Amino acid sequence: MATTGTLAACSTTNTGSTTDVSGGETVKIGLLLPESKTTRYESFDRPLFEAKLKSLGNYEIVYANADQDAAKQLQQAESALTQGIAVLVLDPVDAAAAASIVASARSQDVPVISYDRLITSEDLAYYVSFDNEQVGVLQGTALVDKIEENGGATDPQGIVMINGSPTDGNAAQFKKGAHSVIDPSGIPILAEYDTPDWSPDKAQEFMAGQITQYGDDIIGVYAANDGTAGGAIAALMAAGTDPLPPVTGQDAELAAIQRIVAGDQFMTVYKAIKAEAELAAEIAHQLATGETPEGDTTVEGTPSTLLTPVVVTVANIMDTVVADGFYTVEQICTAEYAEACTAAGIE
Repeated sequence: MATTGTLAACSTTNTGSTTDVSGGETVKIGLLLPESKTTRYESFDRPLFEAKLKSLGNYEIVYANADQDAAKQLQQAESALTQGIAVLVLDPVDAAAAASIVASARSQDVPVISYDRLITSEDLAYYVSFDNEQVGVLQGTALVDKIEENGGATDPQGIVMINGSPTDGNAAQFKKGAHSVIDPSGIPILAEYDTPDWSPDKAQEFMAGQITQYGDDIIGVYAANDGTAGGAIAALMAAGTDPLPPVTGQDAELAAIQRIVAGDQFMTVYKAIKAEAELAAEIAHQLATGETPEGDTTVEGTPSTLLTPVVVTVANIMDTVVADGFYTVEQICTAEYAEACTAAGIE
């Protein structure tokens, strides 16, 4: 799949101070991830980052997951700094609160890579992520196009929007991108919700309330990620909604891909996490060895690389997540989904 930024696009400048990681003393790199409700972090980001970094030199990864607790992440950062890390790769629970972590790290001459979510700080060494506003544009476009394909909206029909966590800066960008498409489409937004902690349970609870209020007038659901999509779909199914309205998603979680195969979820956004995690490892290596990476763009003054997200529907599962080795056909097409896989040509 295409990307807007690749490792080749990242030039480096040698600062004059270098660290030999080819042997001898182990160099420690901190990796702090925000939560485990979204399966990507433990299943993909962490192992991919660790494997790539260890292939580059004699590294030890100081790892912690904050379980969606900003205070806990602050403690984890303080612990990592105490252990003598050379670089910190930080995916923040709370983008604003994480600025204090960056300040603490910089006071100890530890450069910080903002990973996946942009930290609200002017002292970042690098930012690795995706074009997050474009993610929302892709979701909104897919949803609007599908609703129009289904005959459009007639009064009082409309969309329910289930956004991401209000403390996640990326969620605001997803929402902004989605609104840039949905608002001018003329399709009404019946209700909108910012989901605390990206919680599928809270998304399901909110969706159940909207079904009670709007019933069959809900002709589309904007769900910011696959976890909230799963919650929304569970509420729709519990209410006996048939057929299900199109529901968006993001992260290409295995359960979401299977829901797409089954026809329960309309689409997801696939972000090449392997490329993101490995690029972050490369940047960490460069910083640890005294180089100053120069991004192919800047975001709020920070050198950055933004990778390109891709829409996944039942029509292109084979060309995206399977072709990239993200999942195998066997993983997707378990016994429960075998018949639907065959019908969709996934085999």
